[in-house]
Amino acid sequence: MGEAERPGWLEVLATGPLTTVQDLGRPGRGDLGVGRSGAADRAALRLANRLLANPEGAAALEVTLGGLQVRAHGDLTIALSGAPCPATVTDAAGRARGAGHQAVERLPDGATLRLGVPRRGLRTYLAVRGGLDVPEVLGSRATDIMAGVGPDRPARGSALPVGPPPERFPIVDLAPVTPLYAGEPVLSVLPGPRDDWFAPGALQALCAEPYEVTVDSNRVGMRLRGPCLERVREGELPPEGMVPGALQVPPSGQPTLFLADHPVTGGYPVIAVVRTSDVDRAAQVRPGQRVRFRLARA
Repeated sequence: MGEAERPGWLEVLATGPLTTVQDLGRPGRGDLGVGRSGAADRAALRLANRLLANPEGAAALEVTLGGLQVRAHGDLTIALSGAPCPATVTDAAGRARGAGHQAVERLPDGATLRLGVPRRGLRTYLAVRGGLDVPEVLGSRATDIMAGVGPDRPARGSALPVGPPPERFPIVDLAPVTPLYAGEPVLSVLPGPRDDWFAPGALQALCAEPYEVTVDSNRVGMRLRGPCLERVREGELPPEGMVPGALQVPPSGQPTLFLADHPVTGGYPVIAVVRTSDVDRAAQVRPGQRVRFRLARA
């Protein structure tokens, strides 16, 4: 291991509204009542890790609406992905420079990285070559904010160790990525499994008008406001399994789109499920923004 490749650590100076440690989660533990959790935008996490030659599931920081400040202890190599935000690196001598996104960047010993508020999108990922080496819980370093499983949320003064760097080295400096959509994202949905609980035309109503993402949204799910989805059946279901992307509809008729930290089971009927490829896109939609749904073609 070369001098510049020795593991170091990150000192957290500020966290912004919400910063958590995330990897690709802990799948396959639903029988224990434990959800997958993991990065809300899995594609963004994978990209940042690939840029650094890390395993795709290496643990990184998920930063909601910016505000993160960290100091490097040891010479580190980093990558930012997801929602693009102003990023500034200030070295130990006080010299400042900008840092790019979807790019490999050096964070020298003593340097500070500051993230501003994203211009578009919601969640930014900070990956470090070697991955964050916090303790695993049930085989994952992901923090599930609903279940309270996983590492503690970083706070001011937290020390986040970085693991040994992989044997491979980064082979590209920059990854071209399609910019996040500024308008109304369109998410593809598959009907059911409980669309028969709703009035005829409910699926068409779901796809006819946009839904606004409310301020009550978080990593558990996006609460939506829009056309009411009327039921034709009374009562509630026995609890049944839930998946990321499920559009669960409570008696209010206003759907909730489940994200990474969704409950393992639920008793409200699910009218449709967002396709896996679009769940990452949904995780970048901000409160106040609107989304549209369309029925996926068979």
